[in-house]
Amino acid sequence: MNFRIADTFTASLTKLNSQEQKIAKTTAFDLQMNPAHPGLQFHRLDGVKDSNFWSVRVNNDIGALPTSRPWFKA
Repeated sequence: MNFRIADTFTASLTKLNSQEQKIAKTTAFDLQMNPAHPGLQFHRLDGVKDSNFWSVRVNNDIGALPTSRPWFKA
């Protein structure tokens, strides 16, 4: 799986405090290294119009929505 960090990810980081930013960056790195790691709870979203979106857990309050579309621009 190829990974790219979207501009929306980096823009969203500015809305988080420094500890949350660190956790989000670590999660993004961990996702790239091992998307199957159970702590990430990485899974395809069910019941949505576009099946190309996934969910990954950053912490109990923050999640991220990766997409499998190579051309996606938010």
